[in-house]
Amino acid sequence: MKHLKLAKLTIASLLVSASVYIAPSVQAETKVTTAEDINWGYLNPARGDKSPGAADLWGDRTKDTATGMLVRFNKGFESPPHIHNITYRGIVIKGEMHNDDPNAAKMWMPTGSFWTQPAGEDHTTAANDKTNLIYLEIDEGPYLVQPSKEHFDNGERPVNLHVDNMVWLQESDLVNIAANDVSATYLWGDTNNVYGTLVKLPKGFEGSITSSGDEFKAVVIQGSLSYIDENKSNARTLNAGSYVASSTPAKHRLRNISDDETIVYVRASSKYQVNDLVSR
Repeated sequence: MKHLKLAKLTIASLLVSASVYIAPSVQAETKVTTAEDINWGYLNPARGDKSPGAADLWGDRTKDTATGMLVRFNKGFESPPHIHNITYRGIVIKGEMHNDDPNAAKMWMPTGSFWTQPAGEDHTTAANDKTNLIYLEIDEGPYLVQPSKEHFDNGERPVNLHVDNMVWLQESDLVNIAANDVSATYLWGDTNNVYGTLVKLPKGFEGSITSSGDEFKAVVIQGSLSYIDENKSNARTLNAGSYVASSTPAKHRLRNISDDETIVYVRASSKYQVNDLVSR
């Protein structure tokens, strides 16, 4: 079973360390899915509309593979105590979420907050706002819900990170950011495999995120972006929940079209570069 490697590296050691950046040399294989184009189903189809809604952005949560999905909850939702067969990560996109031990007091986590749920650990999940939406990610599947009596200790410990407690580093701290007022925070992983970060793009940002590896996946967590194709002939609006992926080196041209900062979750197999319009 793969483990989250949350404690192995600090933010600075992951993002500040010098590296050789290789610019894209081939046409990118890029997939763009807007929030409005997502096909929704149920996290537990057998329960119908009593189940949270769910939609795979990539992978297949019913199979033994890594998967990233959206899950939405109605106001007042609270699951009974349960466990999962695998570990997952969650990022709040809309609303307020709570995920903890069944006896824990509610700690409502708003947009941009992050948590991990270790396999085998008993917990409940609750939603507190009119609209509640999260991005949920697993490194292996299938994603199953099992009764609390089957709990086990896989050696991992949960993390509940409120967005207000995140540490953000900027251009002066990070070699992979060459853009004014852009910041990033490390969430999980290591430099030898895939890792996950949040990137904060300021109001008015126009530039690019360039990937050099064979896996780059980005989900808009807060705000809205305009995604500009390589030929500049078509621009698509990426609202919260939208998804961009490339499996070859690629330059993703972006413009923040929201009235505030936009936050993007990035899962990547190698370092990526953020540039603004002037520096790129």
